[in-house]
Amino acid sequence: MDQKKISDLTNEELFKEKKKIQYNKIVNASLIGVCLGIAIFSAVKNGFGFFTFFPLLLTYPFIKNGKKIKELEKELKSRNL
Repeated sequence: MDQKKISDLTNEELFKEKKKIQYNKIVNASLIGVCLGIAIFSAVKNGFGFFTFFPLLLTYPFIKNGKKIKELEKELKSRNL
């Protein structure tokens, strides 16, 4: 999304963002799952080390993006769309 606030978007722009979000939710969930799987595998195979925690650091942007998704869904719900 551009520098616009979610509350400033028109209904059409919100619908466009909603379409993008449907795809992003699936991708985010998949990538978080893969990163967690890699971290668990690394911990079991090699013990705790840098490569155990590195995938967990990579999940932060996906979780942050999830918060934006929740904000957009909240705005859609408040407008009864």
